Amino acid sequence: MRRPAAALLCTVLLAGCAGTAGERPGAADGRAQDPPPAVSDTRRLPPVVDHVPTREPVVFLTYDDGAERDPRFVGLVRERRLPVSMFLTDSVVGPGYGHFARLRAVGASVQNHTLDHPALRGLPYAGQRAEICGQQRKLRSRFGISPRLFRPPYGTYDRTTLRAAADCGITAVVLWRALLTADGELTYTRGEPALRAGDIVSVPAGETMSPSLTERTVRLLREIERKGLRVGRLEDHLEDHLEDHRTHHLERAPGRRAAGN
Repeated sequence: MRRPAAALLCTVLLAGCAGTAGERPGAADGRAQDPPPAVSDTRRLPPVVDHVPTREPVVFLTYDDGAERDPRFVGLVRERRLPVSMFLTDSVVGPGYGHFARLRAVGASVQNHTLDHPALRGLPYAGQRAEICGQQRKLRSRFGISPRLFRPPYGTYDRTTLRAAADCGITAVVLWRALLTADGELTYTRGEPALRAGDIVSVPAGETMSPSLTERTVRLLREIERKGLRVGRLEDHLEDHLEDHRTHHLERAPGRRAAGN
């Protein structure tokens, strides 16, 4: 059974998330580096995901920063009932939080993308924690929510990022496998260069981009439908996947008895 969708979950090709041409080399692939191996921390660090294993024919649309506030996009999300995920940066959103309140009201989710959009990898723990926890506090103040998902700016992170994210209440670090480029083409960070069920898709956004965010999303929706897919709610599918993973881990833990024994 699916759990009810929580009113909680993009990258910007030209506004800085995936990086513009020549900017921050190596950071624009959506992953920046492979997820870290198992660690020995006593607490569980959040997993890093760019794809969610699922048998359902769904993909997940994500948008970063909050620079582009096309009012028609609210109508599109409402009319299509699109469970899109908005990863917001406070310094970019500025006075535009009202736009995202309207998006939340029609089914979009709001997630964490730091206060000021720095490249986190290599920064001290205190600085990374301030960026992530600071935006948690901002979003709690604005919307009364504590996001569980986090996307690091430029897709770059290190083990310190994961520690800080965990300490700020984050349960998963979300990157992307597919990126919609400015000319409307989908590119892929790894694997088969084709859209497939479970892919997390980043849609570029920026104040001066043309066509508009609404027009780019409509074109992408046509491609998704052509592949026999639809848009799913990232939070629900990811939480189900993480719960299955936790259950499997517990069942395989040494010395743990099967239920009923």
